[in-house]
Amino acid sequence: MTSVHELARAMKALSEPNRLRILKMLEQRPLCVCEITEVLQLAISTVSKHLSILRAAGFIRAEQEGKWINYHLNEIQGQESIGSLLHQLTDSLTSDETIQEDAAAVQTVDRHRICHA
Repeated sequence: MTSVHELARAMKALSEPNRLRILKMLEQRPLCVCEITEVLQLAISTVSKHLSILRAAGFIRAEQEGKWINYHLNEIQGQESIGSLLHQLTDSLTSDETIQEDAAAVQTVDRHRICHA
């Protein structure tokens, strides 16, 4: 069961366009912070803050893979409200020009070229 506070935190996390863009990018594949930064053309600190908010709200999770920290959509059971919101997001914004441009950029972004980890 989701509390009012958990739902409010989730809705607040979705209220920023760049966070919606990040979630739509993560629908395609896991990404590291450098890849997300490259697509969004924002400072790493800004992207890190967005990721922190999305993680705190339960939308994403981070997994270490060698030297990389990959961000994934969080598909953990027991978070019905988060799952429902992610499902609605998946079905939304597909015709948005910015989302389409981001999707194309995600296909070509290469962590080995841009990351200095």
